[in-house]
Amino acid sequence: MIDTISATSAFSRLAGTKETELASAASMSQMAGSAVSALKGNSFSDVMQSLGEGVMDNLKVAEGQSFAAVRGEAATRDVVDALMTAEQSLQTAVAIRDKLVTAYLEIARMQI
Repeated sequence: MIDTISATSAFSRLAGTKETELASAASMSQMAGSAVSALKGNSFSDVMQSLGEGVMDNLKVAEGQSFAAVRGEAATRDVVDALMTAEQSLQTAVAIRDKLVTAYLEIARMQI
């Protein structure tokens, strides 16, 4: 199980569509913050770390929504929205990882 975080518990205290709207806004603000911090000269590892944390946060929100649905506290639409957002974030992270591995292998094959 993914560890519970304070943001997830704060989201689970809310009811209805406000929860989904806040989760979407939080993930969008994290990605926007990551892009802005990348432009300010942060290192590549800092940018990758912040993107990874954003993906984990989306997964934690989706897990919290799933548990709330099992308890009967969340609407089906909210759960589906959270799961779709988490799935999209995870697919993006996997695609970025694949590109990084491919680039590393190409560099490793170069003759010096």
